[in-house]
Amino acid sequence: MKSQESMEDYLETILILSSKLSYVRSIDIVNEMGYSKPSVSVAMKKLKRDNLIEMDENSYIYLTNKGKIIAENIYERHNILTKALILIGVSEEVAKKDACRMEHDISEETFIKIKEFIKNNHLN
Repeated sequence: MKSQESMEDYLETILILSSKLSYVRSIDIVNEMGYSKPSVSVAMKKLKRDNLIEMDENSYIYLTNKGKIIAENIYERHNILTKALILIGVSEEVAKKDACRMEHDISEETFIKIKEFIKNNHLN
């Protein structure tokens, strides 16, 4: 997995978990993503170094404004691409997996056109 893609997946996971939980801990990310504790620990250090997350004295993880913008962008891409794939007949399970891969590599132009198509055709 590319470094940028991995970072985006971590940020997206933190965003999703923070909408479900009162606070996010590294173990929550381990459980959600299925990665090892050491891998998540290294990733959190990198995200903190890059000012994408903050950790408080209890080791609770919060997205910074910069991290939240990236996470929300990726999450929107994931949702729109999943919806588009389902609309063309892809099963929900496969659509979610494919959208997860596509969300990182699709051009901004293509994504905007897919988003506009869904909106303009009242498919959202």
